[in-house]
Amino acid sequence: MKFPVSLQTQWRGRRYNSYNSALKDTFGARVYKIGLRLDFTCPNRDGTLGVGGCIYCNNASHTPQAYQPRTSVTAQLAQGAEALRKRHRAENFIAYFQSYTNTYDSASRLESLFREALDFPGVVGLSIATRPDCVPNDVLDLIADLARNTYLWLELGLESTHEQTLRWVNRGHGLREFVDAAERCKRRDLRVCTHMILGFPGETRGDILRAPRLLNQLGIDGVKLHNLHVIRHTVLEKLYLAGSFQLWTQQDYVSCLVDFLEFLTPRMIIHRLTGETYRAITVAPEWSINKIGLINAIDKELALRDTWQGRKFELQAAGLPETTGPIDG
Repeated sequence: MKFPVSLQTQWRGRRYNSYNSALKDTFGARVYKIGLRLDFTCPNRDGTLGVGGCIYCNNASHTPQAYQPRTSVTAQLAQGAEALRKRHRAENFIAYFQSYTNTYDSASRLESLFREALDFPGVVGLSIATRPDCVPNDVLDLIADLARNTYLWLELGLESTHEQTLRWVNRGHGLREFVDAAERCKRRDLRVCTHMILGFPGETRGDILRAPRLLNQLGIDGVKLHNLHVIRHTVLEKLYLAGSFQLWTQQDYVSCLVDFLEFLTPRMIIHRLTGETYRAITVAPEWSINKIGLINAIDKELALRDTWQGRKFELQAAGLPETTGPIDG
Protein backbone atom coordinates (compact mmCIF):
# COMPACT_ATOMS: atom_id res chain seq x y z
CA MET A 1 0.00 0.00 0.00
CA LYS A 2 1.56 3.29 -1.11
CA PHE A 3 1.21 6.71 0.46
CA PRO A 4 -1.72 8.21 -1.50
CA VAL A 5 -0.78 11.13 -3.72
CA SER A 6 -3.98 12.88 -2.65
CA LEU A 7 -2.83 12.89 0.99
CA GLN A 8 0.68 14.04 0.04
CA THR A 9 -0.89 17.05 -1.67
CA GLN A 10 -3.51 17.71 1.01
CA TRP A 11 -0.97 17.50 3.83
CA ARG A 12 1.65 19.64 2.05
CA GLY A 13 4.26 16.89 1.99
CA ARG A 14 3.78 15.81 5.61
CA ARG A 15 2.82 12.26 6.46
CA TYR A 16 0.16 13.42 8.91
CA ASN A 17 -2.68 15.92 8.95
CA SER A 18 -1.09 18.87 10.74
CA TYR A 19 -2.90 21.68 12.53
CA ASN A 20 -0.89 24.33 10.70
CA SER A 21 -2.03 22.93 7.36
CA ALA A 22 -5.63 22.88 8.56
CA LEU A 23 -5.39 26.53 9.60
CA LYS A 24 -3.91 27.53 6.24
CA ASP A 25 -6.70 25.67 4.46
CA THR A 26 -9.30 27.48 6.57
CA PHE A 27 -7.87 31.00 6.60
CA GLY A 28 -5.51 31.06 3.64
CA ALA A 29 -2.76 32.43 5.89
CA ARG A 30 -0.65 31.56 8.91
CA VAL A 31 -2.53 31.81 12.21
CA TYR A 32 -0.79 32.07 15.60
CA LYS A 33 -2.01 31.08 19.05
CA ILE A 34 -1.82 33.46 21.98
CA GLY A 35 -1.84 31.58 25.28
CA LEU A 36 -4.00 33.06 28.04
CA ARG A 37 -4.11 32.47 31.77
CA LEU A 38 -7.09 33.53 33.84
CA ASP A 39 -7.95 33.02 37.50
CA PHE A 40 -9.51 29.59 36.97
CA THR A 41 -8.67 26.65 39.16
CA CYS A 42 -9.54 22.97 38.90
CA PRO A 43 -11.87 20.61 40.82
CA ASN A 44 -8.83 18.44 41.40
CA ARG A 45 -7.14 21.32 43.22
CA ASP A 46 -9.85 23.19 45.08
CA GLY A 47 -11.08 20.19 47.09
CA THR A 48 -14.18 19.41 45.00
CA LEU A 49 -12.57 16.17 43.80
CA GLY A 50 -9.16 16.41 45.41
CA VAL A 51 -6.21 18.65 46.11
CA GLY A 52 -2.80 19.02 44.51
CA GLY A 53 -3.94 18.35 40.96
CA CYS A 54 -2.51 15.73 38.62
CA ILE A 55 0.90 14.47 39.70
CA TYR A 56 2.59 15.85 36.56
CA CYS A 57 0.91 19.26 36.64
CA ASN A 58 2.71 22.55 37.14
CA ASN A 59 0.84 25.29 35.31
CA ALA A 60 4.06 27.28 34.96
CA SER A 61 4.86 24.87 32.11
CA HIS A 62 2.06 26.31 29.98
CA THR A 63 1.76 29.82 31.30
CA PRO A 64 3.04 32.66 29.09
CA GLN A 65 6.44 33.74 30.38
CA ALA A 66 5.39 37.41 30.55
CA TYR A 67 2.17 36.67 32.44
CA GLN A 68 1.27 38.90 35.38
CA PRO A 69 -1.53 37.96 37.81
CA ARG A 70 -4.97 39.54 37.29
CA THR A 71 -4.16 40.67 33.77
CA SER A 72 -7.29 40.96 31.63
CA VAL A 73 -7.98 38.93 28.49
CA THR A 74 -7.58 42.06 26.36
CA ALA A 75 -4.27 43.03 27.96
CA GLN A 76 -2.84 39.52 27.52
CA LEU A 77 -3.95 39.41 23.90
CA ALA A 78 -2.45 42.84 23.24
CA GLN A 79 0.88 41.78 24.70
CA GLY A 80 0.93 38.50 22.79
CA ALA A 81 -0.18 40.05 19.50
CA GLU A 82 2.50 42.74 19.70
CA ALA A 83 5.23 40.15 20.19
CA LEU A 84 3.95 37.98 17.32
CA ARG A 85 3.64 40.94 14.98
CA LYS A 86 7.26 41.94 15.66
CA ARG A 87 8.57 38.41 15.26
CA HIS A 88 6.38 37.01 12.46
CA ARG A 89 4.38 39.97 11.12
CA ALA A 90 1.35 38.03 12.32
CA GLU A 91 -2.14 39.32 11.63
CA ASN A 92 -4.41 36.40 12.59
CA PHE A 93 -4.66 34.92 16.08
CA ILE A 94 -6.34 32.13 18.03
CA ALA A 95 -7.09 33.14 21.62
CA TYR A 96 -6.02 30.06 23.58
CA PHE A 97 -7.57 29.70 27.05
CA GLN A 98 -4.82 27.37 28.19
CA SER A 99 -3.96 27.23 31.89
CA TYR A 100 -6.03 25.30 34.42
CA THR A 101 -9.66 24.36 33.63
CA ASN A 102 -11.17 27.00 31.38
CA THR A 103 -14.81 25.98 31.69
CA TYR A 104 -14.77 25.74 35.48
CA ASP A 105 -17.00 28.76 36.15
CA SER A 106 -20.52 29.99 35.46
CA ALA A 107 -21.70 30.15 31.86
CA SER A 108 -22.35 33.87 32.21
CA ARG A 109 -18.79 34.69 33.29
CA LEU A 110 -17.32 32.38 30.66
CA GLU A 111 -19.37 34.07 27.96
CA SER A 112 -18.02 37.47 29.03
CA LEU A 113 -14.41 36.24 28.85
CA PHE A 114 -14.79 34.39 25.55
CA ARG A 115 -16.57 37.30 23.86
CA GLU A 116 -13.92 39.72 25.14
CA ALA A 117 -11.33 37.59 23.35
CA LEU A 118 -13.36 37.47 20.14
CA ASP A 119 -13.68 41.26 20.17
CA PHE A 120 -9.90 41.71 20.05
CA PRO A 121 -8.62 42.83 16.60
CA GLY A 122 -7.16 39.96 14.62
CA VAL A 123 -8.64 37.15 16.73
CA VAL A 124 -10.20 34.67 14.29
CA GLY A 125 -11.03 31.88 16.73
CA LEU A 126 -10.84 30.32 20.17
CA SER A 127 -9.23 27.24 21.71
CA ILE A 128 -10.58 26.33 25.13
CA ALA A 129 -8.73 23.76 27.24
CA THR A 130 -10.65 21.93 29.92
CA ARG A 131 -11.43 18.62 31.63
CA PRO A 132 -14.17 16.18 30.57
CA ASP A 133 -15.82 16.43 33.98
CA CYS A 134 -16.13 20.23 33.73
CA VAL A 135 -18.37 20.70 30.70
CA PRO A 136 -21.97 20.93 31.96
CA ASN A 137 -24.65 21.25 29.32
CA ASP A 138 -25.22 24.98 29.78
CA VAL A 139 -21.51 25.63 29.16
CA LEU A 140 -21.50 23.37 26.12
CA ASP A 141 -24.57 25.20 24.80
CA LEU A 142 -22.69 28.49 25.18
CA ILE A 143 -19.62 27.14 23.40
CA ALA A 144 -21.75 25.66 20.62
CA ASP A 145 -23.42 29.04 20.15
CA LEU A 146 -20.02 30.76 19.85
CA ALA A 147 -18.80 28.07 17.46
CA ARG A 148 -21.54 28.92 14.97
CA ASN A 149 -19.83 32.24 14.29
CA THR A 150 -16.14 31.59 14.85
CA TYR A 151 -13.45 28.94 14.45
CA LEU A 152 -13.49 27.13 17.80
CA TRP A 153 -11.81 24.08 19.31
CA LEU A 154 -12.72 22.57 22.67
CA GLU A 155 -9.74 20.70 24.11
CA LEU A 156 -10.60 17.82 26.44
CA GLY A 157 -7.72 16.46 28.50
CA LEU A 158 -7.84 12.67 28.73
CA GLU A 159 -4.12 11.75 28.80
CA SER A 160 -4.72 7.97 28.99
CA THR A 161 -7.51 5.50 28.33
CA HIS A 162 -6.05 3.18 30.98
CA GLU A 163 -8.09 3.46 34.19
CA GLN A 164 -5.18 2.40 36.40
CA THR A 165 -3.05 5.19 34.94
CA LEU A 166 -5.79 7.78 35.48
CA ARG A 167 -5.91 6.79 39.15
CA TRP A 168 -2.10 6.82 39.45
CA VAL A 169 -1.81 10.36 38.10
CA ASN A 170 -4.69 11.58 40.31
CA ARG A 171 -6.82 12.75 37.37
CA GLY A 172 -10.00 12.72 39.45
CA HIS A 173 -12.07 11.25 36.60
CA GLY A 174 -12.17 8.07 34.57
CA LEU A 175 -12.71 7.09 30.96
CA ARG A 176 -16.49 7.09 31.36
CA GLU A 177 -16.54 10.85 32.03
CA PHE A 178 -14.50 11.47 28.90
CA VAL A 179 -16.76 9.36 26.68
CA ASP A 180 -19.84 11.12 28.06
CA ALA A 181 -18.34 14.57 27.50
CA ALA A 182 -17.16 13.72 23.99
CA GLU A 183 -20.58 12.39 22.99
CA ARG A 184 -22.33 15.52 24.32
CA CYS A 185 -19.84 17.70 22.42
CA LYS A 186 -20.35 15.83 19.17
CA ARG A 187 -24.14 16.10 19.50
CA ARG A 188 -23.52 19.86 19.36
CA ASP A 189 -21.18 19.56 16.34
CA LEU A 190 -18.24 20.93 18.31
CA ARG A 191 -14.66 20.46 17.14
CA VAL A 192 -13.01 18.40 19.89
CA CYS A 193 -9.26 18.00 20.41
CA THR A 194 -8.11 15.36 22.91
CA HIS A 195 -4.84 15.47 24.84
CA MET A 196 -2.95 12.17 25.18
CA ILE A 197 0.33 11.42 26.99
CA LEU A 198 2.47 8.52 25.80
CA GLY A 199 4.95 6.78 28.07
CA PHE A 200 3.19 6.28 31.40
CA PRO A 201 4.80 3.52 33.48
CA GLY A 202 2.88 0.26 33.49
CA GLU A 203 1.16 0.78 30.14
CA THR A 204 1.89 -1.68 27.36
CA ARG A 205 1.97 -0.64 23.73
CA GLY A 206 -1.32 -2.46 23.38
CA ASP A 207 -2.84 -0.33 26.15
CA ILE A 208 -1.70 2.82 24.36
CA LEU A 209 -2.83 1.77 20.90
CA ARG A 210 -6.38 1.12 22.00
CA ALA A 211 -6.73 4.89 22.39
CA PRO A 212 -6.73 5.89 18.69
CA ARG A 213 -9.48 3.39 17.98
CA LEU A 214 -11.62 4.92 20.72
CA LEU A 215 -10.95 8.45 19.46
CA ASN A 216 -11.96 7.36 15.95
CA GLN A 217 -15.17 5.78 17.22
CA LEU A 218 -16.14 8.93 19.15
CA GLY A 219 -15.58 11.17 16.12
CA ILE A 220 -12.85 13.20 17.84
CA ASP A 221 -11.58 15.85 15.42
CA GLY A 222 -8.04 16.48 16.68
CA VAL A 223 -5.39 15.21 19.06
CA LYS A 224 -2.44 16.60 20.96
CA LEU A 225 0.24 14.00 21.66
CA HIS A 226 2.73 14.55 24.46
CA ASN A 227 5.63 12.51 25.78
CA LEU A 228 5.63 11.98 29.54
CA HIS A 229 8.09 14.52 30.89
CA VAL A 230 8.92 15.59 34.41
CA ILE A 231 8.47 19.20 35.51
CA ARG A 232 9.91 20.76 38.64
CA HIS A 233 7.80 21.16 41.76
CA THR A 234 5.45 18.27 40.98
CA VAL A 235 4.68 14.95 42.67
CA LEU A 236 5.96 13.26 39.51
CA GLU A 237 9.36 14.88 40.06
CA LYS A 238 9.60 13.35 43.54
CA LEU A 239 8.66 9.91 42.20
CA TYR A 240 11.15 10.19 39.35
CA LEU A 241 14.04 11.31 41.56
CA ALA A 242 13.23 8.44 43.95
CA GLY A 243 13.64 5.99 41.06
CA SER A 244 10.01 4.87 41.08
CA PHE A 245 9.78 4.71 37.29
CA GLN A 246 11.82 5.18 34.14
CA LEU A 247 11.12 7.52 31.25
CA TRP A 248 11.15 6.45 27.65
CA THR A 249 14.05 7.09 25.35
CA GLN A 250 13.43 9.32 22.36
CA GLN A 251 13.31 6.27 20.09
CA ASP A 252 10.72 4.62 22.37
CA TYR A 253 8.51 7.67 22.01
CA VAL A 254 9.03 8.14 18.28
CA SER A 255 8.28 4.49 17.54
CA CYS A 256 5.09 4.37 19.60
CA LEU A 257 3.88 7.75 18.34
CA VAL A 258 4.21 6.61 14.72
CA ASP A 259 2.24 3.47 15.61
CA PHE A 260 -0.40 5.72 17.18
CA LEU A 261 -0.64 7.89 14.06
CA GLU A 262 -1.08 4.83 11.86
CA PHE A 263 -4.31 3.88 13.65
CA LEU A 264 -5.88 7.36 13.56
CA THR A 265 -8.35 8.26 10.86
CA PRO A 266 -6.69 10.50 8.24
CA ARG A 267 -9.32 13.20 8.84
CA MET A 268 -8.14 13.75 12.44
CA ILE A 269 -6.01 16.89 12.83
CA ILE A 270 -2.70 16.54 14.68
CA HIS A 271 -2.36 19.63 16.86
CA ARG A 272 0.88 18.59 18.50
CA LEU A 273 3.41 15.75 18.36
CA THR A 274 5.39 16.50 21.50
CA GLY A 275 5.12 18.17 24.88
CA GLU A 276 6.66 21.60 25.05
CA THR A 277 7.88 23.43 28.12
CA TYR A 278 10.61 25.72 29.37
CA ARG A 279 14.10 24.32 29.89
CA ALA A 280 14.40 26.00 33.28
CA ILE A 281 11.60 23.92 34.80
CA THR A 282 12.16 20.63 32.94
CA VAL A 283 13.75 17.81 34.96
CA ALA A 284 13.72 15.11 32.28
CA PRO A 285 14.03 13.82 29.63
CA GLU A 286 16.61 16.09 28.10
CA TRP A 287 15.67 15.07 24.57
CA SER A 288 12.14 16.42 24.95
CA ILE A 289 13.43 20.00 25.14
CA ASN A 290 14.68 19.86 21.56
CA LYS A 291 11.30 20.15 19.84
CA ILE A 292 12.66 20.59 16.32
CA GLY A 293 15.00 17.62 16.71
CA LEU A 294 12.17 15.43 17.97
CA ILE A 295 9.81 16.38 15.13
CA ASN A 296 12.61 15.70 12.65
CA ALA A 297 13.08 12.25 14.24
CA ILE A 298 9.34 11.57 13.87
CA ASP A 299 9.41 12.63 10.21
CA LYS A 300 12.43 10.38 9.64
CA GLU A 301 10.70 7.39 11.27
CA LEU A 302 7.59 7.89 9.14
CA ALA A 303 9.76 8.01 6.00
CA LEU A 304 11.86 4.98 6.99
CA ARG A 305 8.74 2.92 7.53
CA ASP A 306 7.13 4.44 4.44
CA THR A 307 4.00 4.95 6.52
CA TRP A 308 1.55 7.74 7.36
CA GLN A 309 -1.34 8.74 9.57
CA GLY A 310 -4.28 6.44 8.97
CA ARG A 311 -2.46 3.67 7.09
CA LYS A 312 -3.71 0.94 9.44
CA PHE A 313 -7.07 2.69 9.76
CA GLU A 314 -7.41 2.44 5.98
CA LEU A 315 -6.39 -1.24 6.05
CA GLN A 316 -9.07 -1.92 8.65
CA ALA A 317 -11.67 -0.05 6.59
CA ALA A 318 -10.72 -2.11 3.53
CA GLY A 319 -10.87 -5.36 5.48
CA LEU A 320 -7.18 -6.09 4.85
CA PRO A 321 -4.79 -7.64 7.40
CA GLU A 322 -2.38 -5.39 9.25
CA THR A 323 1.18 -6.06 8.14
CA THR A 324 3.34 -5.12 11.12
CA GLY A 325 2.28 -7.59 13.77
CA PRO A 326 0.16 -7.32 16.92
CA ILE A 327 -0.07 -4.05 18.78
CA ASP A 328 0.75 -5.74 22.09
CA GLY A 329 4.25 -6.56 20.88
